[in-house]
Amino acid sequence: MNSFESGRKYLFGESQVGIGEIKIMKKSYVYLLTNKNNTVIYVGVTANLVKRIYEHKTDTFHGFTSRYNCNKLIYFEEFSYIHEAIEREKQIKTGNRRRKEQLVNSVNPNWNDLAKGRLFYFA
Repeated sequence: MNSFESGRKYLFGESQVGIGEIKIMKKSYVYLLTNKNNTVIYVGVTANLVKRIYEHKTDTFHGFTSRYNCNKLIYFEEFSYIHEAIEREKQIKTGNRRRKEQLVNSVNPNWNDLAKGRLFYFA
């Protein structure tokens, strides 16, 4: 491992043809959203948590979260590699609602919006 001044970490590996390549370690996230009544839980994965939560809160894309008004960030985990985050997302999604509730309750028992006042301000 080698850290550069930019703060990003680089991992050196070998490509299929045997020439060294550089892979950037970029943080990625698994996150859980809910609606104002905490009746729906959405599980997602992203490489840019701030941007993605902003997109959910502003209904940038019309899909599940906009249809069910899921815009309250109630849980997230950070990973060094996107494939780790995707694996964790799959693991969480296979669990039932009770397991997801236990996960949220372990760090956020009041189901507060973790983005409020931290990532950006929404009235």
